[in-house]
Amino acid sequence: GSSRQVWSDYLNVHLHPKSVYVIPQYMHDGDCGCLEAFGQGESLLQDPGCLEELEDRLHFYVEECDYLQGFQVLCDLHNGFSGVGAKVTELLCDEYSGKGILTWGLTPVTSNVGDSQKNFYRLMNTALGIVHLSSHSSLFCPLSLSGSLGIRPQPPVSFPYINYDASLNYHSSAILAAALDTLTAPYRLSSSQGSMMHLAETLNFSGRKVVAAWASVPFPALRGCSLFDTLCTYEQDLPWKLLSSCREQKVSCCFAQSVVLRGICKESHLSSCPGKQPESLLPMWESTEQILQHYLHTVFPGAFSTALVLEQPCHTQPPYPQFFSPLLTREGFLLDRPPRYPSAAVESIPVLAALQASPVLHTLLYSLYKDLQKLNTQRWASFFSAGVEHDDFQEALEQLRTLSQCYETGFEADESEDEGDSD
Repeated sequence: GSSRQVWSDYLNVHLHPKSVYVIPQYMHDGDCGCLEAFGQGESLLQDPGCLEELEDRLHFYVEECDYLQGFQVLCDLHNGFSGVGAKVTELLCDEYSGKGILTWGLTPVTSNVGDSQKNFYRLMNTALGIVHLSSHSSLFCPLSLSGSLGIRPQPPVSFPYINYDASLNYHSSAILAAALDTLTAPYRLSSSQGSMMHLAETLNFSGRKVVAAWASVPFPALRGCSLFDTLCTYEQDLPWKLLSSCREQKVSCCFAQSVVLRGICKESHLSSCPGKQPESLLPMWESTEQILQHYLHTVFPGAFSTALVLEQPCHTQPPYPQFFSPLLTREGFLLDRPPRYPSAAVESIPVLAALQASPVLHTLLYSLYKDLQKLNTQRWASFFSAGVEHDDFQEALEQLRTLSQCYETGFEADESEDEGDSD
């Protein structure tokens, strides 16, 4: 209902008391207002009492683990929680060296607000968050339906078979949750061959600690159609969207990627769509994974690609929002024509998602660097009074630029001077 205001209002599971640490001064009705600056977040975790509480909760769970792969950190980038996340990942990095730390930097869909202070704080928090979180993580991924992290807003990501309200966090977080649940499958399943650290190492070589997320929610598969035929429909143009706050580039290329497709029957490659050539004339594949792998090698020649196909779909029963196209069946497959009667609620969907070390990250990071370079930081003494020194900020800016250069190809290097202006 309309009375639901925060994420916990939608929570169906009971949380263990040891799994929650509440910061009383920054609660919704707290006495300190918003946690709005990176420095405020950092200083919170420099308080010995807060640090002790956090370590106590952490050790409680670590001692319960038979096999600790590592940690997943989900953290806001746009507000003071980027400072909290920076300190948390630093703590994990120091205390659990050798364990994987996968960090997801989240930002809401922002409108072109006229409040220049809020806009400046958002840019600063985001830049400092990316630099600090990526340096202390095995892998860092910005994850958002926002079209841009920079000064100029871009339209939010749109999906062909979802009609969602971008201003509702309830809607956008549901889409990101489906992507996140799919992206993390390679190390979460009991049948997994690789660990969290293994996934990070396949993607983060040559200093590329930042990765971009792509997803197709839902993956547009016709009911009863083979995976081979579905992928052939798209040839060089994969039906996924970039979920890392950057305009999509025409050039299809990446350095390395981990791709997961779920909700597709393992036998689906044995049947062919009506009107298509019989399966006997197609290459003989042993598995759906091989079909996907072959497709990835065709679309991204030279890239290191891993592919995982799972039969289990992404479940979309309540409280998941029902914002799907009427063209979807109950199992989330596409109908070839609109149904005559109102369709039943969609209970599950197939999802395709990927993590990529990609040149698109050069655009994302370099554009943010250029935006911040143009700003007169002397105007925003309030931000620096929260604990970030001017020199530290300048150093972080240089680190952001260095990070962006890890993703350059010849094409981006030529255009890098214009990129910040054209975004």
